[in-house]
Amino acid sequence: MPPMSFRPSPARVLSRSLPEARWRPGLPAQPFHSEIFAPATEASGAGLALALARDALAAAGAAGGEGEDTRQVLWVQDRKAIQRGGRPCLAGFPPAWRHRLIHVAAATPEDALFAIEEGVRCRDLACVIGEIAGNPRALSFTASRRLSLAAERHGVRLWLVRLDAEADLSSARMRWRVGAAPSPPPRWNPAAPGTATWHAELFRARAHAPGEWMLSDDNTALAIRRDPEDDHAATPDPVRLARATFGRSLAARARP
Repeated sequence: MPPMSFRPSPARVLSRSLPEARWRPGLPAQPFHSEIFAPATEASGAGLALALARDALAAAGAAGGEGEDTRQVLWVQDRKAIQRGGRPCLAGFPPAWRHRLIHVAAATPEDALFAIEEGVRCRDLACVIGEIAGNPRALSFTASRRLSLAAERHGVRLWLVRLDAEADLSSARMRWRVGAAPSPPPRWNPAAPGTATWHAELFRARAHAPGEWMLSDDNTALAIRRDPEDDHAATPDPVRLARATFGRSLAARARP
């Protein structure tokens, strides 16, 4: 009888490749189950979840040489999460993601957890983003453990946003606290909205040390923002850009 072939789970492969290091955007190996604690009065939780998902999927695709993952994205909310934070707005999504969103509005936390678990069991999905308000009894440590095992077994990443919730027991491999932060000044139009920016604290992670960052995302890539004073100094002054040429063109002045 030929020996049985053993294929390690995605989580086992991930655990072998994750070094103990400080987290940064663009790491190719990301955990399969993360939690984000955020206030419901702002969209920081959903915004960071989307940015982290795009960053993880892009890094995994680049590391595997497969390019961008174009599968569908499942977004699940319970009723209280919708009431407090609203539904996802397609206009705020990156253009390449707008036609890929599957939204599930669940009546109860139990229904939301069922939909989330079914989502991470579906390998036809790129990832799952969930939003649950408060600390419902249904979201126990046992329930979170089920989500972790299912996500790791099937290789579908999950970001669960906890709105107005306390950090209770959970098996999530990475846990964040996030809040909105002032955006850097726009480069050309002072009246335009700035780049989405968050103050993010990683307070628990299996493979990374805790830390705090100012993260920003302009729908192209997640990045660690520099000090606001540096952003202000680096912003060009439109008045200084329009210099007098004293009757000669800039091209003529550039000639020797």
